Formats: sequence, C-alpha cells, structure tokens
Amino acid sequence: MKLLKYPFWLLYRIWFYLLVLLPIIVLFPLILITILSEKTYPLFFKIARLWARVILIGMGFRYSIKGTENFEAGKSYMLVANHTSMTDIMLMLLAVKNHPFVFVGKKELVNIPIFGFIYKRVCILVDRENSKSRFAVFERAQNRIQQGLSICIFPEGGVPDESILLDEFKDGAFRIAIEHQLTIIPLTFYDNKKRFSYTFFSGSPGKMRAKIHPPIETNGKTMDDKLHLKQQVRDIILTELQK
Repeated sequence: MKLLKYPFWLLYRIWFYLLVLLPIIVLFPLILITILSEKTYPLFFKIARLWARVILIGMGFRYSIKGTENFEAGKSYMLVANHTSMTDIMLMLLAVKNHPFVFVGKKELVNIPIFGFIYKRVCILVDRENSKSRFAVFERAQNRIQQGLSICIFPEGGVPDESILLDEFKDGAFRIAIEHQLTIIPLTFYDNKKRFSYTFFSGSPGKMRAKIHPPIETNGKTMDDKLHLKQQVRDIILTELQK
C-alpha cells in the first residue's frame, strides 16, 4: 500500500516547487520594483503574504491561526518558532499580518534559481560557519528594526532530525531582542512536519495549525538574562508540542 504512495509524494513535491516559483515569475516585475529600496519593503511583504497563501491553499493545507490579538499596533517584535518544514516560512507570513518582518535565514538558499535572487535582497543572510557573518547579522538587524520592522528567527538554527521534537535554541534571537529591548513573540507550528517535512517521500493535504503565544517583554533585561529567556521561550513551545 505504501508503495502506491510514492508516485503521489513525487508529484506532490513537484507541485509544491511549481507553486513556489510560478507566482514569483508572474509577479516578478512588481516584486522587482518593491525590492529595489528598503522603503518599499512593506509592499513587498504584502506580496509575500499573497505568495504564501497561494502555496498553502494550493497544497491543500487548511491553516488556522490562534492568538493574533497578542500583537500591538506599531510595535516591532522578535518572532521565534519551531522549525520543521519549508512551509514554516509561508505559515509565518500568514500568521503575522500587520507587522512586516524580515527573516534571518541561511545563506545557502541564495543558490535557488529566481527565489534566491529575491531572498538575498529581502532577508538578513547568515553563514553559520563564519563568525564574522554571524556578527554582521546584529548590525543588519539593527538597521531593519530602526525602520520599524520586526525580525523573525527560527532559533533552532536549522531543521532538526525527524526524531527530535524541538532542538536546543541558539542565542542569536535572544541577544538581538535584549540589545534592542524587543518584545518576543513565540509561535508554535503543530502540523508542518506531518504535512510537508524535509523527508522527500512524505506529506499530505490537511490541517496546519499555528498558535501565537502571549508576548514576553525584555524591558530592563540584560545579557545576564539571556539563558533564562531562551529557556523560557523554548519551554513554552515544547509544552505546546507535547500536548
């Protein structure tokens, strides 16, 4: 029976990549205009949310998001969530509606045709093997925060092995949050691994849930509080995943 699923999984993956690329190709002239200047990033963010919606709906994912009331208008945040799937990017874009944010992502994705061209112009790139690159992230994040944008980091630092429910968190997100006194918003993605994991022959249409947790303030906190803050956020997400 499982053998019969392999053709479906193959076609499902191909369909996903088509859904990723086709809207970009169709909207490329408009996208190009919005990425030429940092001032037009909020408009690009709206296009990115449309792109994300096309992908999730096209894949047959019925997404639901709880906790949107936890955002305050006109405020920048540090957004953190568990990372299990390529669809985490899309679900994050749809979960956070009125607070344009910038992803901090790995440099390797710039090699993806077309997508990589846009990615390197709108995201804060980091080479995790290069200490200078990791340090430069803080400077670029500061620039974006000053523009009124929020920052999104998946603090596991990558996608963990399938057997790991939630990996240990890296320091970067919490260091930036403390340095800039950014309120932290944890998010839990419950179903992304089941719906579309990094295992090639897997996945299926179905529900895709996200929960936006209450904000965690960093006002008055120093680097001495970093480890406690990191563990506090990880415990919130882990507790949800274990339910």
